[in-house]
Amino acid sequence: MTFVVPFDGSELAEAALVRAVEFAAVLDERVVTVSAIPEGNASYARERGWLDPGEEFDLESVVAHLHEAVTAHAPAAEFRYEVVGRRAPPGTIATRLRERARAEDASMVFVGSENAGRLVSSLGSVGETVATDDAYDVVIVRHRTPSKIERVDDASPFRGAKSDFYEG
Repeated sequence: MTFVVPFDGSELAEAALVRAVEFAAVLDERVVTVSAIPEGNASYARERGWLDPGEEFDLESVVAHLHEAVTAHAPAAEFRYEVVGRRAPPGTIATRLRERARAEDASMVFVGSENAGRLVSSLGSVGETVATDDAYDVVIVRHRTPSKIERVDDASPFRGAKSDFYEG
């Protein structure tokens, strides 16, 4: 089994990653994060904290930032990214994430979404398209708590491991 986490660096994506690590530790499974990066879209990257204000878009810098954010919570997690068009709509991003989940043979996908209190079909994020694929189960993380991210990070059996590899 593989647990896949769409990851954009938001608090809910971090919470979803920690939940996946919690499950993976118990079930002895691998965790793969996937980030979708719009090509050359500096404003999109700045809005998500991937670039500093005024910093020019540099794919390598964005990838490094996201990879560091993943390894801060899950050093042993595998990191993947997909480059999408500069103005790719959420549907395109979600489709790429779903394709990657299938390619990774995901058994569960952990989606951080604050809109998950509604029916899954009305999620206001990429979660809708990712969640509709029946090839895997979906865990929707709506809150940063009750998971104790810092406590889980400290107790993680993977805390000492360091991933220095990422794949596009």
